[in-house]
Amino acid sequence: MTALLPGELAWYVTGRFYGTPDGELADYGYFLHLPFLDVPLFAGKRSETTAHFTFAAKPFKADPVVNGSLSLGIDPVGEFSLYLQVRPAARFDDPASFAQGVRIATFRRTSLVVGTTVYGTIDRTTAPLLVSNVFSATLIVSAAFEFGGARHDLAQSLGRGVTQFGTAAGTPIVPPPAGYETVLPFTGSAVAIGRPG
Repeated sequence: MTALLPGELAWYVTGRFYGTPDGELADYGYFLHLPFLDVPLFAGKRSETTAHFTFAAKPFKADPVVNGSLSLGIDPVGEFSLYLQVRPAARFDDPASFAQGVRIATFRRTSLVVGTTVYGTIDRTTAPLLVSNVFSATLIVSAAFEFGGARHDLAQSLGRGVTQFGTAAGTPIVPPPAGYETVLPFTGSAVAIGRPG
């Protein structure tokens, strides 16, 4: 397995942010691309229900900051894990299903994350139009695993971790699953940080 150079594409993800009535947030989803050559990422057509590689974040609370038509969410340092689901079983109506299978890695965000929501007026109604964020995360745990006829380890391909750029829709998905108040779909693109010099 060849290590990625700093700045090389590490992964593409898509998922959803889930917000609870008491203000907790978490994100769950699956990978559209990973740095494993010739490894099947899906057991059929690309979707959450066929994804072999999923992720789940530890819930957290964001502090709001308002600046005109921008609403900023300041997320604390937190962790998220990647899972191999040999038999895919994830469903967006059951966020916990993304944390099933074998945990193959855990990342910790290296600093606060600022998520920016852009508001605009549509038909005289103010509504969120777009949400974006960027963060870096350090790989703190990586477990080698066998899949697709070969042995893989994210530590060998990613080095220290990733920087991810994310974009979410401003319009929530309705109805949300039981126990959640708001659900926003998002996509993220990450590049490798590289190895210590």
